[in-house]
Amino acid sequence: MLFRDRFDAGQRLGSRLHEFVHRPDVVVLALPRGGVPVGFEVARVLNASLDIFVVRKLGAPGREELAIGAIASGGVQILNSDVIRELDISDQQVEEVAAHERLELRRREALYRGDRRRLNVRDKTVILVDDGLATGSTMRAAIAALRSENAKQIVSAVPVADRSVCELVDSEADSAVCLYTPIDFYAVGQWYQNFSQTTDEEVRDLLVRSIKPADHRAA
Repeated sequence: MLFRDRFDAGQRLGSRLHEFVHRPDVVVLALPRGGVPVGFEVARVLNASLDIFVVRKLGAPGREELAIGAIASGGVQILNSDVIRELDISDQQVEEVAAHERLELRRREALYRGDRRRLNVRDKTVILVDDGLATGSTMRAAIAALRSENAKQIVSAVPVADRSVCELVDSEADSAVCLYTPIDFYAVGQWYQNFSQTTDEEVRDLLVRSIKPADHRAA
């Protein structure tokens, strides 16, 4: 399977989530930035409200592309202790990385959402969307954070994922929908014809376009 772009992936993913169509208790939360175009289409197919849920990867010092964990809104932090131990990263180094990412997390929430309040997820079924799962750190952090906000049900939904990571996420969410779990998975981008970076402006625009008059928001 090869997706044309994130919008195509979102349309296909939405079609697999037909049981959630037109349900008033369902909200779609997308992980910025790449998950937002996917989530936009999922929300459109389901006729559901869309919002963002900001999660930041914690990169290893000097090897920022390697995730040692992630943080999410609400102060939740997920650490990959095996990687931290293997790279001999100290607690102080972990905290320095986390402090920097907390600032960026708050900045992005203000940038993307502006003065609009977050969607209320209490007692809601949350469809948590990204453009794919490689390590799963950001998705797992988002799931843990949503648990603390009393979501009724959390469904992780992605177009493509590493098979073992999809199984791990499935064990932590109420369920996980991974359209494609290839054996030869190396990176999310290899399964998209167009995997160009989603910009901040695109995220803001898609959120504005998705606003529904009946959205009920809470602080």
